[in-house]
Amino acid sequence: MSDVSQPAAHPPVTDWLNDFDHTDPQWTEDPFPIWNELRAASPVVHTKRFLGCYLPTTYEAVREIANDPEHFSSRRIIVRDARPEVTQNAAPPITSDPPVHKPAKQLLLPPFTPDAMKKLEPRVRAICNELIDGFIAEKQVDAAARYTKHIPVRAIAHMLGIPESDSDLFINWIHMILELGIKDENLLLQAVHEMSDYFRTHIEERRKNPTDDLISYLMNARGKDGQPLEEPHVLGSLRLLLIAGIDTTWSAIGSSLWHLARTPADRERLVAEPELVPTAVEEFLRAYSPVTMAREVVKETTVSGCPVKPGNMVLLSFPAANRDPKMFPDADKVVIDRRENRHAAFGLGIHRCVGSNLARMEMQVALEEWLKRIPDFRLDPAGSVTWSQGTVRGPRQLPFLLGKAM
Repeated sequence: MSDVSQPAAHPPVTDWLNDFDHTDPQWTEDPFPIWNELRAASPVVHTKRFLGCYLPTTYEAVREIANDPEHFSSRRIIVRDARPEVTQNAAPPITSDPPVHKPAKQLLLPPFTPDAMKKLEPRVRAICNELIDGFIAEKQVDAAARYTKHIPVRAIAHMLGIPESDSDLFINWIHMILELGIKDENLLLQAVHEMSDYFRTHIEERRKNPTDDLISYLMNARGKDGQPLEEPHVLGSLRLLLIAGIDTTWSAIGSSLWHLARTPADRERLVAEPELVPTAVEEFLRAYSPVTMAREVVKETTVSGCPVKPGNMVLLSFPAANRDPKMFPDADKVVIDRRENRHAAFGLGIHRCVGSNLARMEMQVALEEWLKRIPDFRLDPAGSVTWSQGTVRGPRQLPFLLGKAM
């Protein structure tokens, strides 16, 4: 396994309005006041960093861009320092534009229906309880290292039919692609090649011994021409499922537990009213949305009256959209029984997340099982919470004290 360090530093931001940087430590630590400042100034702001990039700051501006594949291409979905030539559809359907997008997405929908998630739910409950068994007798625990990151890793491994014990490999690749790869092209490519080689080995095994899992499902799938999918399509979709199926949900579960550790009233209410957990999950998704996507401007247009020009990327911040007070009353308050909640945590437009049913189920189960067995917990003042940088934001260290405060 490669030894990867932290990404190279960018100069610190001193003027957020004209020079924003979503990898800046200040943004990573607490982006909410930054978004409020930018939203108050303009629905769209620009930076020269990342070879030129726009940031829509309002729900409406984000929705406009997400619903306009003619002017905004999905061929690049991460805002990075480099912008090499795009030679193939790297991770269909998320990197696909119409008309290629729709058939690629429709192929992935059947394994992620609500019924399919009901069948998977007992395995996810078992995973949660196996993890809790490992630390419930301890007074201090890093909930990210011991709980939140393992649930989606093991669940998606179960669905793909690959060893759950390879989870450290998967987590390392995700770190290389979504964090380090923003600033280091070589690490990004290394991770992509390692993942492709890993999945090629599993595809070869299934040619000899077919199985009933997502890898076999994609190998047996047919494109709109009735032909089997080409290998790059299968590998791209498998890389997407592994990356999208892990980092996002691990971050969302972690943010939810972080909130409950800091907010005893909400924690006590969910312990007393477990039937409220699904509603609370929607609010945690809104308030702490983990995923920021990207688009590339391919034709000149305007967004909310602001001109945008080709040659620039767009940082499509669903988290900033979800904090827009024009869309959500008390947008910066976490209201766990919020009834009207049309959040954009799973994206908007044609690229809305294929795995939203899986993410919701994992979040609900992870919170239900934790609160059942660990009703009392709080942040450990001797430790520090750290957050991931870049495309997906969530707690990577989450030091808790378990049990009632003495």
